[in-house]
Amino acid sequence: MAKWQLQDAKARFSELVDDSIEKGPQVVTRRGIDTAVLVSIDEWQKLSGAKRHTWKDVLLGDGPRFKIPFTERGKGKSRKPPVFD
Repeated sequence: MAKWQLQDAKARFSELVDDSIEKGPQVVTRRGIDTAVLVSIDEWQKLSGAKRHTWKDVLLGDGPRFKIPFTERGKGKSRKPPVFD
């Protein structure tokens, strides 16, 4: 893994991103201390184990598809009817 000083990473951010895509994770240091790592999105998805859900997964999956926020009876705000002259 390559190491970048924070000031260089800020000044050459596009190059940092390109290197993370082509060469793998890039370490950013602040005052000589390893502070952060920039990885490509593909690498991140592999590391985090995130699975992208398809519509098929959502529709055939267990549980509710969404929650509808209904107000309990008698607890809603009521408006005064308009007065027409």
